[in-house]
Amino acid sequence: MEISGKIVQVMAEQNGNGRNGTWRKRDYILETGGNYPKKVALTVWGDKIDQFNMNVGDEVIAGIEIESREFNGKWYTDVKAWKVDKQGAPAAPAQSSATAAAMPDVTSFSSEDGEDVLPF
Repeated sequence: MEISGKIVQVMAEQNGNGRNGTWRKRDYILETGGNYPKKVALTVWGDKIDQFNMNVGDEVIAGIEIESREFNGKWYTDVKAWKVDKQGAPAAPAQSSATAAAMPDVTSFSSEDGEDVLPF
């Protein structure tokens, strides 16, 4: 699943020791867009905290995994981010002029003499 929005709050990093060794996590509050914006707490674990490097104000699209678990009769839900794409980041290099020249102009679906230019 994916969710997009703006990072509005960065919570303090948490860490500790578990049965699998040391762990660290950080929660980020993302606000979705649209007419009825919602706030969602995203959790990022381990080295991905440094890899994603999210800050307040970043517009992001996050690949998420939603998981619920039961503890002492109560259910808890985590929204874990496993991939983050920042919006407004530098785009991929522009097409070279040779590649652009090989691509036909597709502003209309017929040529000047009235023939269809669709490839199928």
